[in-house]
Amino acid sequence: MNGGRERAITLAAPAKINLYLHVVGRREDGMHLLDGLVVFTALGDAVTVRPGDELTLRIDGPFARDLDPDSGDNLVLRAASVLAEASGRPARAAIHLTKNLPVAAGLAGGSADAAATLRALSALWGIPPGSVDLPDLALRLGADVPMCLAGRPAFVGGIGEQLAPAPPLPDLGLLLVNPGVPLSTPAVFRARSEAFSAPARFDESPADVPALVNLLSVRANDLTPAASRCCPEILEVLSALKSLPGCRLARLCGSGATCFGLFDHRQAAMVAARALGGSPWWRGVTETIAMSQ
Repeated sequence: MNGGRERAITLAAPAKINLYLHVVGRREDGMHLLDGLVVFTALGDAVTVRPGDELTLRIDGPFARDLDPDSGDNLVLRAASVLAEASGRPARAAIHLTKNLPVAAGLAGGSADAAATLRALSALWGIPPGSVDLPDLALRLGADVPMCLAGRPAFVGGIGEQLAPAPPLPDLGLLLVNPGVPLSTPAVFRARSEAFSAPARFDESPADVPALVNLLSVRANDLTPAASRCCPEILEVLSALKSLPGCRLARLCGSGATCFGLFDHRQAAMVAARALGGSPWWRGVTETIAMSQ
């Protein structure tokens, strides 16, 4: 958090990873019911807010070109608007989004940006804690926003809004790889034809990375077949990750098309990233954060 004459506040918007994701049912309104384990990484976007005479959004970063700051669908602006309405404050702020994560990549980047905006503007506008139901506002913005607002390892249920604390987990090194193909989450769910899975939560706290991998190996990301039909490049990425030295598990991060390789630590993930050579795929070396909150 940064201070100064302009009262600038900067918050991280971490990428979300599904270590496993089971589709366990479907509601009458068509929304799918989930069971999964999410963690967050040191890699992500950043949101800075300052006082302003009106509500503005400026976007920079490697993937700024893929977002329209004037779009009515922009989650950052929507988050600012719903918070202003709920708190009875005018929607006035200068917001700066640094977009480091690829868009429509299965990393919940937009949801993380919205969650960071809610928290940053709550501080900027001096909204008293508890006076506004932030988790409720988050859910109005999207199913992934509440878990990004919490920002800690959790089992997720419902459509993603039901959160339960995860047991302590070991720190993980991660190599994220995206083939450069945007993939819509609704499109992936529409393409899904597989049977529903059972919930698969666990109570034990794995002592180390191999123990966690052993637990994850009997779980899956149920969206992988549908996402791969929509984007066959996912299968190439998963195959490449599995072949890298030190990779203990390769899996789709969410709805695609980003995949992760799981390593004992960040340094091992960095070595593996170099082994990919000159591949045109986007990659990010990172590690999990807030693993035992």
